[in-house]
Amino acid sequence: MSEKKVLSFLGLTMKAGKLSSGEYQVENAVKGGKAALVIIALDASENTKKKFQNMCEYYQVPIYFFGKMEEIGAAIGKTFRASLAVTDENLAKAITKQMNEQ
Repeated sequence: MSEKKVLSFLGLTMKAGKLSSGEYQVENAVKGGKAALVIIALDASENTKKKFQNMCEYYQVPIYFFGKMEEIGAAIGKTFRASLAVTDENLAKAITKQMNEQ
């Protein structure tokens, strides 16, 4: 149940324009201090997971590993995405709350 809620929150965040998707945009959001939350797909490559894990640790941005690339992409109206950055603090808190309930 809460997995569907997380995906719908991601769609809402995309519509609000508070979501960066794709490796390059997510990296810029984290390094630019705009990212409030980073989400990496469970089926992303190990290299991608490690890269963002280290980056988020260094910049002190919360990171979650969630869902599949196809599910995440469909939720935000794209083909598939391995990485997302939520740039709104309140939406990030709501998504984090749903992920913690899983």
